[in-house]
Amino acid sequence: MGAAKTSVRRRRAVPWLVLGLWIAVLAFAAPFASKLGDVQRDRAVDYLPASADSTQAAKIEERLPGGEATEMVVVYHRDGGLTAADKATAAGQIDRIADAHTLTDEPAGVPSRDGTTLIYPVASTEPGADEKAREEMVLDVRDIAQGGDGLSVDVGGPEALDTDSSEIYDSLDGPLLYTALAVVALLLILIYRSPFLWLLPLLVAGLADYLSMGLAYGLNRWFGTPVSGQSSGIMTILVIGAGTDYALLLVARYREELRRIERPYDAMVAALRGCGPAVLASSGTVAAGLLCLLAADLNSSRGMGPLGALGVLCALVAMLTLLPALLVLLGRRVFWPLVPRYGSTPKVRRSLFSAMGSSAGRRPLTVLAGGAVLLGALALGTLNLPGTIKQEDSFTNKPEAVAAMETLAKAYPEQGTQPISVIAPTDRADAALADIRDTAGVESAERDRSGDGWTEISVLAAAPPESPGETRTIKDLRDRLDGSYVGGVSAEQIDLKATNASDTKVVVPLVLASVLLILIALLRSIVAPLLLVAAVVAVWGAALGIGGLVFGPVFGFEGTDPGLGLLSFVFLVALGVDYGIFLMHRMREEALKGAEPVAAALTALRTTGGVIASAGLVLAATFAVLINMPLVQLVELGFVIAVGVLLDTFLVRTYLVTSASVALRRKVWWPGRLSREPEPPMPPKEPELVTVSAH
Repeated sequence: MGAAKTSVRRRRAVPWLVLGLWIAVLAFAAPFASKLGDVQRDRAVDYLPASADSTQAAKIEERLPGGEATEMVVVYHRDGGLTAADKATAAGQIDRIADAHTLTDEPAGVPSRDGTTLIYPVASTEPGADEKAREEMVLDVRDIAQGGDGLSVDVGGPEALDTDSSEIYDSLDGPLLYTALAVVALLLILIYRSPFLWLLPLLVAGLADYLSMGLAYGLNRWFGTPVSGQSSGIMTILVIGAGTDYALLLVARYREELRRIERPYDAMVAALRGCGPAVLASSGTVAAGLLCLLAADLNSSRGMGPLGALGVLCALVAMLTLLPALLVLLGRRVFWPLVPRYGSTPKVRRSLFSAMGSSAGRRPLTVLAGGAVLLGALALGTLNLPGTIKQEDSFTNKPEAVAAMETLAKAYPEQGTQPISVIAPTDRADAALADIRDTAGVESAERDRSGDGWTEISVLAAAPPESPGETRTIKDLRDRLDGSYVGGVSAEQIDLKATNASDTKVVVPLVLASVLLILIALLRSIVAPLLLVAAVVAVWGAALGIGGLVFGPVFGFEGTDPGLGLLSFVFLVALGVDYGIFLMHRMREEALKGAEPVAAALTALRTTGGVIASAGLVLAATFAVLINMPLVQLVELGFVIAVGVLLDTFLVRTYLVTSASVALRRKVWWPGRLSREPEPPMPPKEPELVTVSAH
């Protein structure tokens, strides 16, 4: 009797204890979560490859005298040609800028040959290295430099572009989170058909995101992990998307156990034992795949890895501790009006997944062949992917700095308008300057600042910025100038493309190996993990192919981000394997109970198909939120991942993988013990004849 009372008290105390611990943890994390925006950096150098020429040039430039200068260019333009009044307005505004800020040089206007444009370079060391102060100066210059009555005035240049990028990334946090939560809330209401239940996964996901923000700030402070607008936005998406997936699986299993077990606490324990290994393995594959990005040379990719893994782990902990505690405390009534009664049985309905299972069971090889042909045809769309996107085309809504760049390109076609920075050792600067001027494609070159053993040489190419001609000039300069660094905006774009290509060769094998090892450990098989990995790779190719069919013709994008292939691969492989784990783990569970291979596969599809479909819809919708963002790289990434998740959910995972499992039968578990035919039962022994002696 005493043991029973102790057990009851424990059932009542554990959920309250978990809830109290979460309140304490969130209270501790709150001050740090609010500071994450303070350490977020979105300047070009924060995204550049760590070892590239352009990165080294940018770091040295910052150490040179005046290296902390905030550099802009004020562009005055009138289509029919600037009037005398326009020029007077420009001169007056530049004087006001000089009065308001300490400039390094007196600005001198440079008119275009056609008389439509006048530019004033503006630079100041006044803000120093303070990023916020730099942005405030750019905004102040824009407040002073105003056009009107046909005169357009745009403030461009490196600092203006950094300011526009930072403002865009800063604006993502609120809209991204709220839009994602709204989309997930709508889907959960439709899935659960309950006025209360949908709130719990959403609330827990929001708290997990808050915790991840606090821990991300700690990673930055303690380990120097870079935090950018892109990486923090992806972290939020992963927390909400992956966390809701885990919640869907747990709640579905909990509902199932409530029909068998009377007490909610015991039902939750059984649910956690049943789906816990699959959820742990699922989060492990995502976290391991993302951590492989630490091997990347690109700063932005390397920073995204630990932040994404952190988000997934926070979602995992929240959904396996806080959500179960809340569900147990609220009891069965949280499912109202569809309350799972103890001892009841769910209505048996002819579902889509039963129909899919039937066709997979009858014609598995036909289904597999048809699916492979379809995925292969879709993957051919990658041949239609546009080339690398230019910096001015990377925004869906054109910011002012990009408008200034486009005006300069049209008004000064005779020369490059985006300087190339060459950083040469001071003792060889004169020889470097001579070599630069002798390089084909160089319009002009002037010696600039010197200090700390280095000299900056400002170079203008004859070809327009980011054109094939300018790219050849930059590569020729790097070939000729031994011991010097060639940087600048165009050089940075070249290095980004080259580094993404080399990172792909390193990270992709690491991701595949880490995911494969986790699957082998979970499924006790080699064939099943290979099947799942091959499936997600096929999904990635098909999703990227669909992107190639729509990015240019439908969205009107002029190019693709260099990191699209690598990042979409990491996310689709890591996240796509989730659903394979849910399906194959249940299949293995049925096989361990003694079900025949075909029956185990079809039962797993029937019992998990609805959950996988719901989870896939939620995850796809969460990443689809990125399509509304103002940056082309986020739109492209969100589109490819959302399409890939839908393909994986409704075609590959629930249909083709099931068909392959039916076709392979026990071989899918090779070399584990499930791959071997069960031994036939031993025949009953003949009764021994016993001779009884007459004695």
